[in-house]
Amino acid sequence: MTTFEEQSEGHSEAQVRVHVFRDDALGDHDAVGLAQAIRRGEVSAAEAARDASARVRAVEDRLNAVQVHLDIPVHGSGSGGALAGVPTFVKDNTDFQGLPTGHGSLAFAPRAARRHAPFTRQFLSTGVTVLGKTRLPEFGFSPTTEYEAGEPVRNPWHTGHSAGGSSGGSAALVAAGAVPIAHANDGGGSIRIPAACCGLVGLKPTRGRMVANAQGRQLPIDLVTDGVVSRSVRDSAAFLAAAEQHWRNPKLPPVGLVEGPSDRRLRIGLLVDSPNGVRSDDDTREAVTETARRLERLGHTVEPVELSIDPHFTDDFLTYWGMLSFLIGVTGRTLGTDFDRRRMDSLSRGLRESYARDWRTTPGVLRRLKRTRLAYAAAFRGLDLILSPVLAHTTPPLGHLSPTVPYATLIERLVNYVAFTPVNNVVGTPSISVPATHTNPDGLPIGVMFSGRPGAERKLLELAFELEADQAFRRLQDV
Repeated sequence: MTTFEEQSEGHSEAQVRVHVFRDDALGDHDAVGLAQAIRRGEVSAAEAARDASARVRAVEDRLNAVQVHLDIPVHGSGSGGALAGVPTFVKDNTDFQGLPTGHGSLAFAPRAARRHAPFTRQFLSTGVTVLGKTRLPEFGFSPTTEYEAGEPVRNPWHTGHSAGGSSGGSAALVAAGAVPIAHANDGGGSIRIPAACCGLVGLKPTRGRMVANAQGRQLPIDLVTDGVVSRSVRDSAAFLAAAEQHWRNPKLPPVGLVEGPSDRRLRIGLLVDSPNGVRSDDDTREAVTETARRLERLGHTVEPVELSIDPHFTDDFLTYWGMLSFLIGVTGRTLGTDFDRRRMDSLSRGLRESYARDWRTTPGVLRRLKRTRLAYAAAFRGLDLILSPVLAHTTPPLGHLSPTVPYATLIERLVNYVAFTPVNNVVGTPSISVPATHTNPDGLPIGVMFSGRPGAERKLLELAFELEADQAFRRLQDV
């Protein structure tokens, strides 16, 4: 049998959990472990790429996570890099020379990229071997990787549920064991959300930590930061350190290689309900409060905190999101041939049309969003980090957030789900999603999030290491 398949009691779906961990060159290695095995000569990079490709093909008809699969893998430029030979994927909103960049959209026919995006070069510098590109929802606007036409990306923990978004394809492949690590990026939670849905580690770095893309630099607020999703803290730490060898922002303190917990005890703020007024569901509240109890047992101080953001924040963020959709509608011909904004999905169209009605509010929206950094900084007085949910409720079934849902209903559902992550994108601060617990009876992962001040990646990774060492993250192959 090429894939592990199990039907949980009480579910009619033929295949609830899906993974492809097996006895081959990848084994159950994380990225660091596989890179070490390659360096020791126990397996070769070619064998790792071959077996990863076989795993992807074995699971793809269940997960629908791949946009493009390369017949000939592309090996990274960093032959001595920390992740040399580790097979991976690039998300399909990032240019990879010779491959089309589709952005998850049917509104145009994408052209093959003439050159690598700056982040692609940074990613390849770590030594990874790229096997192809992963799927995302149209233009990354949705927290689930679903479409008006075509199969959704499915969560390998329960294929009837969302894998998250917008980096849902990457998260599904990593969680299922097809590859140990994959590219993700985050403009409103798109690293942390799929990490939480799929039981992974997802670090959103500080704005400017990774090389910037040209589009982001031209916007009044650059929301998007690149990174990875991984199954272990050490993989996210190793990637960040290796990427820093390619380019480091002199305006930020260096992170270096984080290899374990710190002895320093922290003061951590506890935020259970969203600052925009959305109350977390019971399972999510329990995951966060239980994590707080663990932190106290480990010697940290945890205390309630208020994040007093502007009451208009959610509406302002949606307006800004709408501005991005509006700009895509205006400039879409630069993406590929035959662009037709009428073929954008209903979420993209709804955002664009809402902005077209409200565009005169843009100066006030930008002013208020930029002031969010003041409220964020005030919340951190006397604190090192803040603990919160990643999402306000547990991972929904497929269809709940589909672009086929009427726009007004869909926006209400999105606001009541993605209630925590966007603040970090607006302020530009780092945060990390780590696995905490699981729902009953479906066994879906629930993640919790730690956020810090600008440049606090080392502190976030050290604490994540400590939680992982205290209680190993539950793995799909062990369920």
